[in-house]
Amino acid sequence: MDAIFIQILNGLDKGAAYALIALGLTLVFGTLGIVNFAHGALFMLGAFCAVTFQKLVTISAKIRDENITAFAAYKEQPYIETWFGDIGTTIINYSVPLSILLAIPFMLLVGYVMERGLIKHFYKRSHAEQILVTFGLAIVIQEIIKAYFGANPIPQSAPAFLAGSADVGSWVGLGKNLVYPWWRLVYLCFSGVIIFAVFAFLQFTTYGMVVRAGMWDRETVGLLGINIQRRFTIVFALAAVVAGVAGVMYTPILPPDYHLGMEFLVLSFVVVVVGGMGSLGGAVLAGFLLGIVQSFASMNEIKDILPGIDQIILYLVAVIILLVLPRGLLGKTGVMDE
Repeated sequence: MDAIFIQILNGLDKGAAYALIALGLTLVFGTLGIVNFAHGALFMLGAFCAVTFQKLVTISAKIRDENITAFAAYKEQPYIETWFGDIGTTIINYSVPLSILLAIPFMLLVGYVMERGLIKHFYKRSHAEQILVTFGLAIVIQEIIKAYFGANPIPQSAPAFLAGSADVGSWVGLGKNLVYPWWRLVYLCFSGVIIFAVFAFLQFTTYGMVVRAGMWDRETVGLLGINIQRRFTIVFALAAVVAGVAGVMYTPILPPDYHLGMEFLVLSFVVVVVGGMGSLGGAVLAGFLLGIVQSFASMNEIKDILPGIDQIILYLVAVIILLVLPRGLLGKTGVMDE
């Protein structure tokens, strides 16, 4: 029972990352009709916002180590600790969550520039052309990251008090031996908040209602005097922010490298297709469902019976679901039918 519960938590944790990326992909497709293969690169850029912020706050100077008196000895001390003392130490300790303050404006800018500078020229092009140009953009971004940060993963630390494990067994009555990393639980809760915020924005705000109306009938909304294209541009930027902050918070779980975006992109597109192209609810549902399936497939007991099943299970599940439900779990008639 303990192993099953842990695998469910692992699946929800991984599924949360899939769901957040797929949510942004679906939002862009539903508003602009663009199949954005560069969306995984936005997840990676968010992760490297955390890396950049951590490097900035740990810029150091050599100072005399007063604890060593026999000879002159020096140590590296971050400027922020020299200037602000304990507050500086706290900023360094919380560099990952604080880097969201850098990621939000940066990802807004990246999303806006990407949509205005490139994506808008491919609205009326075929999906094959959209995939080619956005995939090419993803490779360019990936190579830029590799050039500036190197090819090796760069570990990021969670805040000290969240670096341990939570006694989840006691919470659910399964004993004290069942533990789970605190930061993974934080990421799961964080993902839930972001997903709720996106749906609340679209469902309960006037701006979101206009965007949803534009997704269904852009021409009619335009005839009412509303600049729906400007709103769609902002939605594209917001989708970039969702991917970026998801990447920021994932860095203590998986150290970021330049391959990170591509690793998540392919799986996230599987999630989008399984959930149903254009369906936000389907993207979230499929993300968590496939995350749990992949988690159970990675158990040693399963791999002993079916070697390599963890590498292909998502694609097998996708094939089965699409054979039964050609439009995905919550797909709608008319989307991608052409």
